[in-house]
Amino acid sequence: MRNPARPLFALLVVAGMVLSGCFAAEKKFIEELLPEWDLGFTYIDNPEGHIDSRIYNVTSPWAGNGDWDPVEEVWLNRSLWGEVEWAVFGNEQGGNCCEHYLAGTKEGWILNFGGEYPTWSEDRGHTWQEYRPTILAQFGCLEWKPTVPGQEGLGEGSIVQATNGDIISMGWFPYPSTSGADQFYAFFYDASDEEWSWCYNRTPEPFYDRSWQVEVVGPISGGIYGNGEWASLVISNFWHQVQNIGGQISTDGLNYDYFPFPDRDANLDSMTVNLNMSDLGPEWDYTKPHKEMRSFPVPGGGLYFPNYFVNGDDAYLDTNLEWWKATTVGGNTLPSEYCSFDSSAALHCVVKDNNTHLTHLLSLDGGETWLNQTYDITNDATEIEEWEFHANGDLDLFVLNVRYQSSEGPDIDVAWHVREYSLDLSPDSKTFLGQGDLDSTSGAGADIRFDFASMGILPDGGAFIAYHDASDEDPLFGLELYLPSESH
Repeated sequence: MRNPARPLFALLVVAGMVLSGCFAAEKKFIEELLPEWDLGFTYIDNPEGHIDSRIYNVTSPWAGNGDWDPVEEVWLNRSLWGEVEWAVFGNEQGGNCCEHYLAGTKEGWILNFGGEYPTWSEDRGHTWQEYRPTILAQFGCLEWKPTVPGQEGLGEGSIVQATNGDIISMGWFPYPSTSGADQFYAFFYDASDEEWSWCYNRTPEPFYDRSWQVEVVGPISGGIYGNGEWASLVISNFWHQVQNIGGQISTDGLNYDYFPFPDRDANLDSMTVNLNMSDLGPEWDYTKPHKEMRSFPVPGGGLYFPNYFVNGDDAYLDTNLEWWKATTVGGNTLPSEYCSFDSSAALHCVVKDNNTHLTHLLSLDGGETWLNQTYDITNDATEIEEWEFHANGDLDLFVLNVRYQSSEGPDIDVAWHVREYSLDLSPDSKTFLGQGDLDSTSGAGADIRFDFASMGILPDGGAFIAYHDASDEDPLFGLELYLPSESH
């Protein structure tokens, strides 16, 4: 639902720029004319029904941080629109010391594989379930070993829903335990059977590190890699992003094989890939992988890697699991490594222009022409540290989450909401997630860590977003409860 204040606010800002010399009076005039920012909003989920709910500040999308009080450790003089409650969750709901790996499903599940096992909620976070491997894996695993359920040690994983409703995920347990050490487990949820299963795999490189995971849209005819409705591709943050060694691929979600990637300067044959789609199914609002996968599923089949090659060319993995250089139908390459479709067939890309600028680009014709909206936080930040985005075509909603180093010192977590992005890419609101009173970093060896941003959007329009403040030594994530009444 479009905030009715937005077009009026823009008009009045222009008027204020024309009429100089009366800034205070103009500001008061504008505030009196603006409708309530949350007109039509309601709590679709009672905050008191959650174990932990907290107040977040909502401000104008153009508002700054305010002033930091180093003695009281609070922000002062923020230009507030209002305060809203979000439900808040921690490690018990699937995270670990340093991150959450969040995703959503078209059925309305919140998925989290930040820690040892796939964890999920089917009721907006009121109750949570966790899948742990059984002592023996099921029939069909190509590599076999017993495990001691719950004794695999500290771990981390990745998770995403495939377009047919299956859930593909992997877990890595690096440390010595009762069950072994440096273990790679595939966890798979079959949507038709509504059952989880697992297989042990010993194909990845040592020290696999945090994985990223994505669906290769099928049907797949993968030769030695097998055939299936889809393929699941997993890469290691450590090995692939640093050394481009490759990844692991599966056509059944349980048995993975090493899968090579082309060199970044390889001279491959070129293929034209049609990215100009019409309306897609609701599943396309939930297939987006974490942005660090740096690829997105193609509705017509395969997987697209924007800006893969050193010269800026794109790469494409087809349904035969063969690699190509790629262009759009118009012979273009995409403007960013970070792109995805939503169910409206809109193609979203986000570019980090420099340390304090992000640009959201939107194409409605498969990457031939683009609209854009820049998020410039130069006045508030010294550096953007982590960021992520999601879009929901059914709701016409785009949400950008950014964690940045503030000019005053502490890290700030914010989320901009763009409602009815198809009409206007400018944001409707800016929400400060948490207290913004903690300076953390990412990477091994840091005592206070927030390793990566992570988020999703539920079918009712509620965003769930990871953040970190001084209320907990480990990262948290919040779930939006206060939503436009027309979005659910």
